[in-house]
Amino acid sequence: MDLLGPSLEDLFLFCSRRFTNKTVLMLADQMLSRVEFVHNKCFVHRDIKPDNFLMGIGRHCNKLYIIDYGLAKRFCCQRTGRHIPYREDKNLTGTARYASINAHLGIEQSRRDDMESLGYVLMYFNRGSLPWQGLKANTKRQKYERISEKKISTPVEVLCRGYPAEFAMYLNYCRGLRFEEPPDYMYLRQLFRILFRTLGHQFDFLFDWTMLKQRSSANSSANSATPASKFVRTNTESREHEKGHTATSGEQGNASGPTGNTPVAPGNHAFPSTVDWISHQKGL
Repeated sequence: MDLLGPSLEDLFLFCSRRFTNKTVLMLADQMLSRVEFVHNKCFVHRDIKPDNFLMGIGRHCNKLYIIDYGLAKRFCCQRTGRHIPYREDKNLTGTARYASINAHLGIEQSRRDDMESLGYVLMYFNRGSLPWQGLKANTKRQKYERISEKKISTPVEVLCRGYPAEFAMYLNYCRGLRFEEPPDYMYLRQLFRILFRTLGHQFDFLFDWTMLKQRSSANSSANSATPASKFVRTNTESREHEKGHTATSGEQGNASGPTGNTPVAPGNHAFPSTVDWISHQKGL
């Protein structure tokens, strides 16, 4: 069993509940592949949400994992390929915030529902929240009904307004799938990959949380001089000044380590710091 790092929900919080387009698209590529893998094993996950996607640690810190198969269900026979029958009057399974409209309507879940849920996760990362969050109700059943009503009444174009059209295209495609129809995973990946290139991004695995930690590390390095080292530097500078050879600001920067403008190479050292920060915030 692999030891894994923070969930995407944890990292979203770490990044002040907003991811850049670059990070969302890099995540989308891996998330689509992980969901496709589950489907290829003849299971639907039925609880696609940020908490169930975790980043690895160490040399796998840029690799995304999908977890928690407690609600997963086999949707076809692996030997015969026969799909489960279409049914209605099913109870909602999964997390209401990301559940598909058909799941709210009591329709048996299939591959299309996992894909639609993934679309809501991506828009959650884009927007910072979804329109059906924070709705109040007296009972859980009433709350689910309110979420369902809001989700159904919110057009995809409204949900995705202000963001690249590919996100609306993705959701419209998923909502248009038939119950037994296999999603075209490659088409959906290409949809986002072409957008990624069009926006001029490079798939360098520099996620938002990686950049945030690099900036934090650079700032810490610039301010980490001990009182003793400051005393030595001050006295050295004083002696140099007396000789008429005061050090330049560039030389000071080289002597005291990386400055805020010095790039820090991405590597395994950055990610455990994120894990430690999240653990501290949760009181673990």
